[in-house]
Amino acid sequence: MTEESHRSPTGQPGTDAGQGLWQACTEQLAQDLPEQQFNTWIKPLVAQVADDFSKVTLFVANRFKLDWIRAQYAGRIAALLEALYGQSIILELALAQRESVARTYVRPNSAEATQAPEAAPSSTDEAPAGAFRTRLNPALTFETLVEGTANRMARSAAMHVAGMPGHLYNPLFIYGGVGLGKTHLVHAVGNRLLQDKPDAKVLYIHAEQFVSDVVKAYQRRTFDEFKERYHSLDLLLIDDVQFFANKDRTQEEFFNAFEALLAKKSHIVMTSDTYPKGLANIHERLVSRFDSGLTVAIEPPELEMRVAILINKARVEGTEMPEEVAFFVAKNVRSNVRELEGALRKILAYSRFNQKEISIQLAREALRDLLSIQNRQISVENIQKTVADYYKIKVADMYSKKRPASIARPRQIAMYLAKELTQKSLPEIGELFGGRDHTTVLHAVRKISGERQQLTELNQQLHVLEQTLKG
Repeated sequence: MTEESHRSPTGQPGTDAGQGLWQACTEQLAQDLPEQQFNTWIKPLVAQVADDFSKVTLFVANRFKLDWIRAQYAGRIAALLEALYGQSIILELALAQRESVARTYVRPNSAEATQAPEAAPSSTDEAPAGAFRTRLNPALTFETLVEGTANRMARSAAMHVAGMPGHLYNPLFIYGGVGLGKTHLVHAVGNRLLQDKPDAKVLYIHAEQFVSDVVKAYQRRTFDEFKERYHSLDLLLIDDVQFFANKDRTQEEFFNAFEALLAKKSHIVMTSDTYPKGLANIHERLVSRFDSGLTVAIEPPELEMRVAILINKARVEGTEMPEEVAFFVAKNVRSNVRELEGALRKILAYSRFNQKEISIQLAREALRDLLSIQNRQISVENIQKTVADYYKIKVADMYSKKRPASIARPRQIAMYLAKELTQKSLPEIGELFGGRDHTTVLHAVRKISGERQQLTELNQQLHVLEQTLKG
């Protein structure tokens, strides 16, 4: 239902608890959506939460954005708000200007349109002529990045680039799954360089935005401006280059920019969800350029690193998280940093709504949906079947006494994944693999874990298996 009004947001946007609800919702959306989409459409929204939490009003900058958000995101936002709060909430969209304000009420079960196309229209123009925007987030620095085994090599290489741009590791190619900290790392490089050299021309951009810029340059015939912008940089930081797949003209322009920047000893840092040779539908000459510098992986964070991340981010939110609660959450949320942050937001919001101290029981209640999904989807039996299918062996070989490498290797990988993705103990895993001793399982876990750090092909296979198992 809709109604017309002339009211803009006034006064406070809502109670602290209300803003906590909206913050938890945006954290989950940041995890679910590509960064470019989140920053363009969700991040600028201003939320006003009713005192009784019956309604959340989102104020949007203009009518174009209101229509786009209503069509693309409103159903998802409404469903998230209800899931976080646990009760029915009306979502209202409204214009923030003093002009006639269109209000739209959205129910969680309303139809949701597909996500934005490759070059979705934008209501915001580029920076004014003569101005230069780095697009860097100043909060994403090396100091705010929790270091661990999972990201140590990538962090070290990134710090080297920030300290000596244009020299070694050019280009620097960082790859890994969603939400592991790739974006944080590239922003940290840019922020450190600007700290040392404030006049440096640094640009952070998502690959989708580069595609959009190429389209605009062709439509407006402004390629001189396009080349001036990209070819004159001292440091180009570009996220998710896998989005260049099947976009021939974009790949051609990026190749030209790449060559121009290397020729003037500027530095390029890129991220992707897979290593260069694993990229599909990217021109071979571009892949060879990606692979010509240093390629490093960021892995899913290990347990201790996940605990440290939770405790640190809770402190940033002004809350002390007990270590035992952090361990409980870290053991159950294993895949990436974004999911950890999302879990933390849910716990903090649940704690505020219910006015209860943070405890393991409260965390269990706040994350009940997440825990039930994990428990239902990932079992040792499911891991055995998935690994057996992937390596083309029989499921029965997982718990047989056969020892040829073609069987022993997948069996060790399945044991490793069982330890990483389930709550089973080593003896329990050994029992499910044909009654093997827990020391056999421990040996397999240590062996595969160590080789994952050294062997790119194994690491990529494990990424595929993990994503398959997590759905």
